[in-house]
Parts: sequence; structure tokens; C-alpha cells
Amino acid sequence: MAFISIFDVTGPNMVGPSSSHTAGAAAISLIAKKMFDKDIKDVKFILYGSFAKTYKGHGTDKALLGGSLGFSSDDLRIRDSFDIAKDLGVTYSFEESNLELDHPNVVDVCMTSKCDEKMVVRGVSVGGGKIKIVSIDNIAVEFFGEYPTLIVEHLDTKGMIAFICNCLQDTNTNIAFMKVYRDAKGKKAHSIIECDEKIDKSIIETLKQNENINNVMLVQI
Repeated sequence: MAFISIFDVTGPNMVGPSSSHTAGAAAISLIAKKMFDKDIKDVKFILYGSFAKTYKGHGTDKALLGGSLGFSSDDLRIRDSFDIAKDLGVTYSFEESNLELDHPNVVDVCMTSKCDEKMVVRGVSVGGGKIKIVSIDNIAVEFFGEYPTLIVEHLDTKGMIAFICNCLQDTNTNIAFMKVYRDAKGKKAHSIIECDEKIDKSIIETLKQNENINNVMLVQI
């Protein structure tokens, strides 16, 4: 018999009418914001499927923008996210796509920092407020944001996995799940490491000392 948690029965704490279209939307953009970890000056949301058709009525637009401002799905500030973004000088836009994807609730969060750095994160709202991140800058990945997660962008070269794992061992962090995604052999890759306990932030600078590592992202909700 499958285990059913109380979360699955009652649903998430949230602002808005829909766990998929508001709570899930906020969670996707909040994780994207944590991955980017920079002062955002502009964010564009490209909406697919049901998101594109109903985002205004369900408050998906306010939830997405709120998440990109750092608000969790139960933060009452989501209701005023348009005004708050304006006060902060953050510009935003929503684009409806007719492209048909495998899931109806998909969004690309396209972020630009004040220093003109960019990142695009694609997320899927899978229901009940739960989400899945499925690509980073057009490289296919998969993680759910339910564990403290370390994301390392690096060159696909020998010894990288061992180096990352040794750094985690040095901080006494246990790996729950680990996957590696790459463009092609010897090209850019992303290692996604989900851990059993909170990850010490000091690991970011340690990892960045390796010349084959381009970026390190830490997602801890």
C-alpha cells in the first residue's frame, strides 16, 4: 500500500485559489530565484499549456512574480507582487506560448540581473503545490526542491564527480540523490546533488576554486 502524507490530503499552505497554478507557480520561481542568487532587474515568464490559458484568473502571474521576489507560496505579499516589484525597480512580463509540451503547467523563468547576467529555468507544476525543475539554460535536468540541493555547473571532465563528493564529505554532508546532466562529452555539465541535511554555504567558495567549475547554486527552502 502506498504511503499518503497529510500534505497530500490537505494540500499546501498557500495564497491563491489553486495548488497547481498558484502554489506550484510560486515554488518554481522561488527556486529559480535561489538558483540565480543575484539582484534581479528584469524577469520574463514564458507560459505554456494551461498556465498560458488561465494564468490571470488563477493568480499565476502574481505567484510567479512573487516567487522571483523571494516570496514563498504562503506569503501574503504575493497579492501585492506587482506593486512591490514596481517599488523595487524590477520589470517583468508574461508571454503566452502555443508550443505544446509534455505537461500542461510549464513555465520558463528568464531572469536578468542588474549586471546583465542571465539565467533561464524551466519548471513544471505537477499538482498539490509540488514542482519539478526540468532545465537550466536549456540543459535538461530534474530535481524537485524537496531536499537541500547543490547544483554545480562544470566542464565534463575526469575527476569532477570525485572532487564534488569529497567537498561534501569534508562538510559532513550525506548525499541522498545525485545525477549528472551534460550537453555532450567534454562540454558543459550540471551535477545535481540532493542531500539529507542542510548544506554548509562555505562549500560554494571551496568548489569555485576548481578551474573547471563555472557556477555553484544552492537551493534550500
